[in-house]
This record gives sequence, structure tokens and C-alpha cells, in this order.
Amino acid sequence: MNVKVNTYPQLRQLCWNRPDDTVVDGETALALYERNWRFVDRDALIPREQKLLDRLVAEYGNGYLLTV
Repeated sequence: MNVKVNTYPQLRQLCWNRPDDTVVDGETALALYERNWRFVDRDALIPREQKLLDRLVAEYGNGYLLTV
């Protein structure tokens, strides 16, 4: 699974230092969310991004989003 970073606002913020056309694999996307969860505005997650996050957790996180 490849994820276009620019398509998801919260992920885009987490990848502020990468080019706008960045594409990451699903495992990397989940790792970015988990590692930087404190910077994610959960209230600003659009339904499409929440659906992506749910899919990433199901496929790569064994059903768990690891946050601190």
C-alpha cells in the first residue's frame, strides 16, 4: 500500500520536511502517525484520513495504534 502524503492533512503536517509529492508505504505511514501522535489534531482528522488510519492500524498495527 502506498500513501500520498499530500492527500491527508494531518499526515502532511507530520511530513512538513518532505517534498509535497512524497509517497510512503503503509508501514511507514503508520510509524509516522504513531511516532508523532502528540502532534496530530484528532479533531481535525477528516473522515478519509480516519479511514486510512483505521486501515493502517488493521493491516500493519495488528489492530493497535501505539501512542504514548
